Amino acid sequence: MRAQPEVLRALASAERPALGPPPEAIVIVARGSSDYAAIFGRYLLEAATGKPVALAAPSLQTLYGVESKLAGWLAIGISQSGRTPEIATVLERYRDAGARTFAITNDPDSPLYASADAAIALAAGAEAAVPATKTFTAQLAALALVAEALGPVPWTRADRQRVPEAIAAVLEDSGPAERAAARLDGSDELIAVGRGYLMPIALEAALKLREAAGLRAEGWSAADFRHGPVTVAGARLPVLAVSAAGPAAADVEELARRLESGGATVLRLADDPAVDLPYPGELPEPLRALPAAVRAQQLALAVARRRGLDPDAPPGLRKVTQTR
Repeated sequence: MRAQPEVLRALASAERPALGPPPEAIVIVARGSSDYAAIFGRYLLEAATGKPVALAAPSLQTLYGVESKLAGWLAIGISQSGRTPEIATVLERYRDAGARTFAITNDPDSPLYASADAAIALAAGAEAAVPATKTFTAQLAALALVAEALGPVPWTRADRQRVPEAIAAVLEDSGPAERAAARLDGSDELIAVGRGYLMPIALEAALKLREAAGLRAEGWSAADFRHGPVTVAGARLPVLAVSAAGPAAADVEELARRLESGGATVLRLADDPAVDLPYPGELPEPLRALPAAVRAQQLALAVARRRGLDPDAPPGLRKVTQTR
């Protein structure tokens, strides 16, 4: 976790990739926490291009043999290791179907990197833990570079270069995460909700709490949570409400207050120094997802330690998952 400012300084100074002519459409393929980075990428790339961005269904390629027709498309494969066979296979098949392919991976010697027409190597170094930390935030930073290459974005290069300092500020202050973790003592479940650019961080926060701390945590869009899942809310189900100042913040806060009124313990993770889990708010809204993700990592670490678990080596998990 503490390597993240250094890793992101390198990416913050990188040039945007050369992606060729504007694509007719974009599809992103990923699994695991990379899938949540892909959802963040969908928000960035739809906003930059003004066109809907698809998230791939890899099984249609690897299990069902669907033949795609992707001439004029850009296909982006995201994998921390670059060694999940399924992701490399799907990206190769998309290239055969006519797409230009682009890879985001930590390993320039990986099959995914080698199979793509172009790529960004995250250069984050090996992760000591199975749950991804520095490679996840590096993927978010790489997707911001891709968005810059495809269209107008609501941040500048100078904004991008301020991200590492925001993350360093979070890492230097673990107190909020430790206090929030204490409020979860005795809880085995949790719901994380968010919306807009911070919704993928709610999904990732729930994953980290599952992986590292063993909680039965689920991440939801605040909008989707109202469509049925809200019926499980109550005093016994704590909620992590993830937000950033912007168009989606009021919606997340309205849901948080509604759940609090029903007796739920609500932990707020937001760019507000008064909340349970604050993070710096001096960045454009999309880039605030990065320090927010690090605060969520801290929470998962603190909960795992309080539960007497090893957050680096969760049972049943390996760093490379061999899905095909």
